[in-house]
Amino acid sequence: MKRLLDVTLSGIGLTLSSPLWLMFAAAIKLDDRGPVFHRQTRIGRGGQPFVVLKFRSMRVTGASADRLTQARESDPRITRVGRVLRATAADELPQLVSIFVGDMSFVGPRALMPEEIETSSNGRAIPMNEIPGYDMRITVAPGLTGLAQVYAARDIPRRSKFRYDKLYVSRQGFWLDVRLIAVSFWISARGAWETRDRKF
Repeated sequence: MKRLLDVTLSGIGLTLSSPLWLMFAAAIKLDDRGPVFHRQTRIGRGGQPFVVLKFRSMRVTGASADRLTQARESDPRITRVGRVLRATAADELPQLVSIFVGDMSFVGPRALMPEEIETSSNGRAIPMNEIPGYDMRITVAPGLTGLAQVYAARDIPRRSKFRYDKLYVSRQGFWLDVRLIAVSFWISARGAWETRDRKF
């Protein structure tokens, strides 16, 4: 049922959103003339890497630290068009392709980059796979949305977000997925993804 839901919704989404792809591509190019898409390697089910595409919402820099640092509210790296894309989650539309081919699901833990780290209170860099809950979260396909994406505050530590992921893995089911997808569409319609910590 989960895979059928993913294929059906991603297929419909790709068809209906195709005119938006052209509009977003033109807006991104006009904004700063940089590339339209941002490619990243992410970790999928079982720790297997896959490539994901997103509409680029941040300025192009050569700094590896920028590439690995999660965006913050009012982040100066985010472009003008990017602010609109991120508020509505429209920058994630290309990930419908990853869902359609089976690398991702609509609902699941956020897909992490292989080299992503967490900084501890004493400043030590902690690899994601050393954080409790990591092994459990990669037993399922990563998701476009999920418990952590919807309900966790943006800037809380990864170990706290992983608790949401573990809860999802232990309680996952068709109707939970449907509910999280519906709530995510509502947040997107309100343009509230960047401010949901305070309003949702």
